[in-house]
Amino acid sequence: MMKLVSLAVALLFTVPAFAAPADADPGKAPPARKRTSALMRYDTNKDGFVDRKEWATGQEARFKLLDTNGDGKLSKDELFVGNGVPPSDRQIQGQITYFRLLDTDKDGTVSKAEFLAQAERNFTRCDLDKDGRISTAECRQALRRKPVEPANANR
Repeated sequence: MMKLVSLAVALLFTVPAFAAPADADPGKAPPARKRTSALMRYDTNKDGFVDRKEWATGQEARFKLLDTNGDGKLSKDELFVGNGVPPSDRQIQGQITYFRLLDTDKDGTVSKAEFLAQAERNFTRCDLDKDGRISTAECRQALRRKPVEPANANR
């Protein structure tokens, strides 16, 4: 048991030394890692905003990545790639609802046009000030607001 504890302590102190960059200054703290939102991965010019062109380019790349069999449409399995953990019943219901929203022609798959149309609706919803570009803060604010329901929704 003592050998195991000694080995664990030795690994604890040696592994970080191997992971440190060779030119790191031991007197300086490592630079803080800047956290970015998922939205900002589309900010290719790094100006802090995602414009329509950046958004469209990103969504096309996302569609291509999801379309694993390259047939130009997404099945439920392609759209909801798992992480190895089975989804909860609530997550499954949300996936079914989202898939129905995307599959506007009800053919059982999501075409690139359907996928990009929803992406455009998402961009428009987030662009509160209608300047053609969105930020993380603007999108968070938009998503907190409830969509306006049609006047005849309760009839």
